[in-house]
Amino acid sequence: MPKDQSYKRHLAKTITWRIVGTIDTIVLSWIITGNPLTGLKIGLFEVVTKMILYFLHERVWFKINLTKEGKVLESRKRHIAKTVTWRLVGTLDTMTLAWIITGDPLTGLKIGFAEVVSKMILYYLHERVWYKMNYGLGKRNETMEG
Repeated sequence: MPKDQSYKRHLAKTITWRIVGTIDTIVLSWIITGNPLTGLKIGLFEVVTKMILYFLHERVWFKINLTKEGKVLESRKRHIAKTVTWRLVGTLDTMTLAWIITGDPLTGLKIGFAEVVSKMILYYLHERVWYKMNYGLGKRNETMEG
């Protein structure tokens, strides 16, 4: 796959995921803190931090060639592994931002733990949708698919 196509794909995935993720963060933060403004603050700060982290995560996974006995890791297993690694990075970022914005580490933990479930489900579905799309792929290649 030509390099420029993979960057376009990863940038598009970054933007679509950030829209989904930010809405989820705003809603969960609002529910947990009871304050819609706090939810908006956390969600808006995350737009910047998560876009950078997600893009880097996509680039790392693009370069990883997971094989078992010479066979490429099946797409669903790969997407589950990507889901888990992204959720670890994303949860730490959310907890840190929520702690800084609210001044309460417990609130950061609550929001972070609430996101673990919602974001993993949403991320997996996002990966499956993108897997079915050919945008940014010259020719679909299981080892290169982001």
